Amino acid sequence: MATLQIRVDDNLKSESDILFSSLGLDTPTAVRIFLTVAQEYNGFPFPVNRRISEESLQAIEDARSHHNLHGPYKNAEDAVRAMLED
Repeated sequence: MATLQIRVDDNLKSESDILFSSLGLDTPTAVRIFLTVAQEYNGFPFPVNRRISEESLQAIEDARSHHNLHGPYKNAEDAVRAMLED
């Protein structure tokens, strides 16, 4: 049997211990359950969402649609200069 060692924030560990204890489990058992279910799903058994700002979402959309872009630049110095102007 293998041993898994991970580092987590002290508060995360304490709060997780409390949560899993309230469910009748210890944290290592909860981790084993997670790993087992992840294998059954062949991935995360729940959606993993990223928090992206509206500004970043707009920048991604602009880049994909080639809209609201600047350049091309003649060289790297011109590109850096343009970035610093804003």
